[in-house]
Amino acid sequence: MTEFLWRLPSRGDGRHTRPEQRNRGGFGGPAPVTPATDLRPGRFGPFDDLAQIIDAAELAGLDGVLAPYDPDGEESWIVAGGALRATRYSRVVVEFQPAFGTPVYAAKISATLQRISGGRLAWQLAVDTDPADARARGDRVTGDDRYVRAAEFLTVARGVWNETAVPSAGFAGTGFHYAGTHYDVIDGGFRGILSGLPFPTVYLTGDCAAALELSAAHGDVHVFTETEAGVGTAIAALRERATAAGRTVRAGLELPVIARETEDEAWARAERLWREVHPDGPDAREHDLGDGRWAGFAGLGYSATIGLVGSYTQVAHRLSSYTEAGVDSVVLAGHPHIEELHRAGEHLLFLADPVGRTLTEQEATA
Repeated sequence: MTEFLWRLPSRGDGRHTRPEQRNRGGFGGPAPVTPATDLRPGRFGPFDDLAQIIDAAELAGLDGVLAPYDPDGEESWIVAGGALRATRYSRVVVEFQPAFGTPVYAAKISATLQRISGGRLAWQLAVDTDPADARARGDRVTGDDRYVRAAEFLTVARGVWNETAVPSAGFAGTGFHYAGTHYDVIDGGFRGILSGLPFPTVYLTGDCAAALELSAAHGDVHVFTETEAGVGTAIAALRERATAAGRTVRAGLELPVIARETEDEAWARAERLWREVHPDGPDAREHDLGDGRWAGFAGLGYSATIGLVGSYTQVAHRLSSYTEAGVDSVVLAGHPHIEELHRAGEHLLFLADPVGRTLTEQEATA
């Protein structure tokens, strides 16, 4: 069964491409007043729209959501905590950069979130962040040293984590010691209510050799972004490194989607969004890669450049082809989020993964 996650917005949402016109969530300025607008103050806060998106993801049958790291957007840890509180079944992946805090502190926060959510938290480390963003955070680690630090971060976090319950013993740890380049720990280890919990599934990203080596040694899922040449070679390289390390690492893929009843409807939607930011340039079709993939999503504000455009059947077929190529975790994205989530749940997922998402006759009548 393929895992489908949804990338949450971090700077508001709306029907338009331009950020200043995305009024949902309080980022794009005040929404235009209509006869249906509730003018009473305090009736609808900035988090309410995000909470509806999180609810829509669970109701639509997705397996979880990704709270992305965004230095200019909502704090991913806060969003993840809210998502865990608001859902019952969804996996919540929190993306953060390793300079966020010490690995022991990140692990302690996560232990509490695992307790209150029944073990539904996952991590995605944002290792390769923008250099200007890193400097603004006071982070001096650059280049491949970032991956060295990330490896130490995960080593320490796993080291202090005890999936088997350990009785409390005052301030005593459980004997974990670590002396590295970036972190030092003496007698670390969680006890009591912070022990006996599943460690968060670790998602990692990146296409460089250092990123693949990090995933091979420490990751559970490596999330790729699509390229014109495809991701088959990158997945093979990941599997080769993971096998050499004696581990198995799942392959994931981040894909924005525009799917409609017909291919013409989907391309009409893509063209309308494209024209909002490129009124005089070439048509959206100029970026059509010819096989259901479109290389214009970055121009619409998405984090990934290449995604899928087409009818529900066409997009589902393409998603199935990724599964056949070894991808078993897909991070979907689309805006406006609530509407696109319901489209995905009602018309797309059961076509893309019929075995995992179609009730058998016995289940349907139970």
